[in-house]
Amino acid sequence: MYDLCRTHDIPHRNTGKWIVAQDETQMEALQKVHDFATSLDIPIRFLSKEEAKRREPDVRAEAGVLESPTTGIVDSHSLMQFLQGDFEDKGGICAFKSPVTHVTPLKAGRDGWEITTTTTSSETGGEGETATITASTLINAAGLYAIPLSNMILPKERHMKPYYAKGSYFSYSVSHPKPKTLVYPAPIPGHGGLGTHLTLDMSGRVRFGPDVEWTSDPTDYRPNGSRLKAALDDIQSYLPGIDRSAIGLDYVGIRPKLGKGGSVTSGAGFQDFWIKKEEGFEGFVNLLGIESPGLTSALAIAEEVEDLLY
Repeated sequence: MYDLCRTHDIPHRNTGKWIVAQDETQMEALQKVHDFATSLDIPIRFLSKEEAKRREPDVRAEAGVLESPTTGIVDSHSLMQFLQGDFEDKGGICAFKSPVTHVTPLKAGRDGWEITTTTTSSETGGEGETATITASTLINAAGLYAIPLSNMILPKERHMKPYYAKGSYFSYSVSHPKPKTLVYPAPIPGHGGLGTHLTLDMSGRVRFGPDVEWTSDPTDYRPNGSRLKAALDDIQSYLPGIDRSAIGLDYVGIRPKLGKGGSVTSGAGFQDFWIKKEEGFEGFVNLLGIESPGLTSALAIAEEVEDLLY
């Protein structure tokens, strides 16, 4: 990802990431993350209290800090524009605003796949033109709609229930404290998200979030202010000098989930990405539960899909 961004001038920054622990229980969770990451040869290390205080004096970490030095941020819109342009330069075609309404495997995919889309009429808001194409392979990378699409294809006993984790982000309108590193609270086993963490945008502005609110509606992007106090308490545990009055609702995102288990490999209930060539079908790869960091994992996921298919 860093090589791609450097080569094609996609705005990005290697910020690093801290996961902070305030007590012994949280420190045990950090140790599990450390051990798992180390087993995969991912660069990760514990910081001494002296180094942590010197580098980020405003961050509170009573028990310890685990650092991921290779974590960074990227301008997601620029990245997506590049990927679309690169795809089209290589002969790909994008059909936006064309929801898939039906998928038919021909001889279990051995003769290909019929994919039917129905566009939305700009005049009436209702259904517009219907079109069907035939493809030799089908990669279901439909994000929030990936599980419903998969359920169109697989037999009923292999259907899955989609879960949607709605998360509100919070803006910060004053200039201090302003860490230069992403800061995450220690993971809570079984929690659906990564805690209300401190993130940065490309201009250096601080945001907090997302929190977790389960919803059954993948189109529900209304911010929810009822969780603001809980988020403030969460943030103040690792950034005690914040001005609580300067934090307000910003925007909402929704993550596709495979269940209500944890997002971090620190305990029971962890749920990983589902990247699978589905048994009994030719040329069909399912990508389910691809939540954050699905975008920054996109190139690695693509390599995995290519290996599965070819």
